[in-house]
Amino acid sequence: MPVLLHICCGPCAAYPVSVLRSEGLALRGFFCNPNIHPFREFRQRQVAVEQLTAATGLAVDYDREYGLSAFLRQVVFHEQERCGLCYAMRLTAAARQAAAVGADAFTSTLLYSRHQKHELIKRTGEAVATECGVPFLYRDFRQGWQEGIELSLAMGLYRQAYCGCIYSEQERYDKKCKKSSSESQG
Repeated sequence: MPVLLHICCGPCAAYPVSVLRSEGLALRGFFCNPNIHPFREFRQRQVAVEQLTAATGLAVDYDREYGLSAFLRQVVFHEQERCGLCYAMRLTAAARQAAAVGADAFTSTLLYSRHQKHELIKRTGEAVATECGVPFLYRDFRQGWQEGIELSLAMGLYRQAYCGCIYSEQERYDKKCKKSSSESQG
């Protein structure tokens, strides 16, 4: 069965690619992530996916447009719902790409991360599947977290420190500033 795998980044794809191939599925990847900021980060993640494809032989289609403006148009003034809006943007693009390439289903490496909102991804994928007419293949890849880390390290893939969006980046630095501030006061 041909399946389109939405890829958020190379490290998060390593384990799902291994699992889905072990199930005998014919995979094609799709890199589409308008949420990633800044452009340098967007480019580093593309390069990591290219390295993954070189190591695994996975064919991947790329949306190379830096889509920050489209992402921000969706989430500004809706920051509390930003993850759901972001998942919907990316999974809708993946479902449409799956239909365009004749895949029988689509799924996402977002289901690998312990840091993502897993149930929201699942619900969003199922809703998008109904809307776009391409089934969503649900898998909980989180149990392979450590194996995926080891695979990505063995491939020398760039490993990012945040989900990719500007809000996540701010939260990362806010935590560092709070920690630094509390250490200097203590």
